[in-house]
Amino acid sequence: MSFYSRDELAAIGLAAFGENVLISRKASIYNAARISIGSHVRIDDFCVLSAGAGGFEFGSFIHLAVFSCLIGAGRISVGDYANFSSRVSIYSSNDDYSGAHLTNPMVPAELTGVSIAPVSIGRHVIIGSGSIILPGVTIAEGASIGALSLVKRDCEGFTIYGGVPARRLGDRSRELLGLEARHRAGDPLKQKGG
Repeated sequence: MSFYSRDELAAIGLAAFGENVLISRKASIYNAARISIGSHVRIDDFCVLSAGAGGFEFGSFIHLAVFSCLIGAGRISVGDYANFSSRVSIYSSNDDYSGAHLTNPMVPAELTGVSIAPVSIGRHVIIGSGSIILPGVTIAEGASIGALSLVKRDCEGFTIYGGVPARRLGDRSRELLGLEARHRAGDPLKQKGG
């Protein structure tokens, strides 16, 4: 995988970015000036980041796997240590499917009924492959979303969700918080359990 250099990232015009930001040259970025990225973030091939007026804010130690997309007019925020598997889609705006409005960006906005709502992905959230997160959803710290899930309601912290629509399946361990503390302390032996 080929990543943009630091100089190339600056030329893209991101609002801000930290250290060790690895964005694939095959990723697509729209409205870069509305996107802030922390440190130690990797965005893989064929990901799409299309920020609207609300913008996107990424913390640190985040991974977006291939073909993931974040799209919408509303704000999307992603907390530290979040991980998106391949083909995860997050939307902060949505067309009206009732037939009361026209749909798509090629018609005048006053004829559409687009709903816009922020999406918040907490720290240590993991989202499985092929999952879809709809506008207005908050996924709290430590929640886990199983593959191929449709999330249309808020998810509680340190809880496992899955299905269409996603429902609570069980609890998730909080041991990762101790691992985070060891990681931040910077002792590689402790990180490997030694």
